Amino acid sequence: MGKPTGFKEFARSERTTAPVAERVQHFDEFVQPLSDDELRQQGARCMDCGIPFCHNGCPVNNIIPDWNDLVYQDNWREALRVLHSTNNFPEFTGRICPAPCEASCTLNITEEPVTIKTIECAIVDRARQEGWIVPKIPERRTGKTVAVIGSGPAGLACAQQLARAGHSVTVHEKNARIGGLLRYGIPDFKMEKHLIDHRMAQMVAEGVKFRPNSHVGVSVSLEELSRTHDAVVLAGGSEHPRDMDVPGRELDGVHFAMRFLTQQNRRNSGEPLGDNQPITAEGKKVVVIGGGDTGSDCVGTSIRQGAASVTQLEILPLPPEQENKALTWPNWPIKLRTSSSHEEGCDRDWAVATKAVKGSDGKAQSLDLVRLQWQEDEAGRMSMVEVPGSAHTLDADLVLLAMGFVHPIHDGMLEQSGIALDGRGNVDANTDDYETSIDGVFAAGDTRRGQSLVVWAIREGRQCARSVDQYLMGATTLPR
Repeated sequence: MGKPTGFKEFARSERTTAPVAERVQHFDEFVQPLSDDELRQQGARCMDCGIPFCHNGCPVNNIIPDWNDLVYQDNWREALRVLHSTNNFPEFTGRICPAPCEASCTLNITEEPVTIKTIECAIVDRARQEGWIVPKIPERRTGKTVAVIGSGPAGLACAQQLARAGHSVTVHEKNARIGGLLRYGIPDFKMEKHLIDHRMAQMVAEGVKFRPNSHVGVSVSLEELSRTHDAVVLAGGSEHPRDMDVPGRELDGVHFAMRFLTQQNRRNSGEPLGDNQPITAEGKKVVVIGGGDTGSDCVGTSIRQGAASVTQLEILPLPPEQENKALTWPNWPIKLRTSSSHEEGCDRDWAVATKAVKGSDGKAQSLDLVRLQWQEDEAGRMSMVEVPGSAHTLDADLVLLAMGFVHPIHDGMLEQSGIALDGRGNVDANTDDYETSIDGVFAAGDTRRGQSLVVWAIREGRQCARSVDQYLMGATTLPR
């Protein structure tokens, strides 16, 4: 694909970012795209590798070599068609996906993979500017009705596929606006929310009905939706956060990361905060506990709010700067990753655990920490052991818990319905038919698989839609 010798002629080139001093003054996106000529060169680098491992690395199985070649050939409109054939929302993944496809790229053996994510984003952004993204109205209506609970990437992908199959689809969202954590959890500087609005307009034209402020399990029951619809899809995400059970956890100033991030997104959009207690990092010594993407988002948000300092702690040891390609490729490697937020000014520490939160007058002031050493026992199991004499304190008057999510929220809809859960507390459904223990009720995305990536949610939403269509009609032409 691309130019046969392109990977030898052109070096990898990636999007640039605005200077740190400039971008931390606002919450807008700050990535600067490549020019069309640069993108054609990057598309030309896609080599005729025989086995495109990038297909396997991509959860939605994007046909990456094809649209790389089409960009190189300057056939952008056909590139969009190929891209949309596997991914409903490439503008989301082109911004916030970690790009496991690039880790699987054959050129990544030399640490210069094709800039797949950049090309993907460029295709769809150009399509939006040119007006190529238009509704796909079904030729016929089936008369079947489907309720989709949750408007994150899984719910949106599922709803769009089902609407295009001719079903009448209604999406229920507990918040005031559509988008789930895309809307409320992802900072605007990583993905501006007009992108969601643009897709909503397309989906409305395709026949999808959106019902914000519809909290299933509170304002409407799952039983009622099952009775009034031919099928129901649970796609409400995995929102129960992992907590930190230490003395002082109850002190003011210790918050779950998602409350902090959601509040800022509401501020940006002019929406009421929805919480009694505003949370801000302005002038605070912020400590983010958790080294993943949510933690990184807290870092960037805290810096933009004017934090006095930001420190991010991780319980795992410092990963290597470079992976051993002979052992890891084409799989996703564990290695040190530095986000744009980290570059903006953040101290990071690894293999450290919090023993207690200390404070006075009911407010957090510091953390008691201890260093850890990971040891392997005779059975080969790894365990954490505290390093003797390593106890120390760290000033902190805002502590953000970004340690991941354990399972969907059980209170309300799931407990009321008595739906079967798996051993991890997720809704029990397989990837063959996505059907739950309740007839006609399906589950997809983080609700079913647990906390995961946006690209996995889109994959499951699409596959679940195929299963629902098969259930309703006895046959389906939707892609898997």
